[in-house]
Amino acid sequence: MTRVCFELQIRPDLLDEYLARHTPVRPEMLAEIAASGRRNYSLFLAEGGRLIGYYETDDDDASQAYLAASETAGRWEAEMARFFVGLDGRPDQAATPLTEIFHLADQLSASIPAESETP
Repeated sequence: MTRVCFELQIRPDLLDEYLARHTPVRPEMLAEIAASGRRNYSLFLAEGGRLIGYYETDDDDASQAYLAASETAGRWEAEMARFFVGLDGRPDQAATPLTEIFHLADQLSASIPAESETP
């Protein structure tokens, strides 16, 4: 499984409309996100329109390719593009990826000695 986190900047003057578009997201777009293999998908909003997204997937390249080929996702992303600052391309593909530097479960499992290492 891959954990993906990304960042986008929403235009402050369009923030209320952006939030309205996500309350709720259209059912056909939700279905496409799920069909792409993304799960545990969340968006978080900070002051000033800073948006952080997170999802998990087994194959992010395949997920990206699925959404890139989806007419439903293409329409949604075309409508959503105007909400973002400094974006070159579709929001779902041009977001700035963030590098994971800590994950509790990974570090906990790495810190437990293997059975052969126990005295």
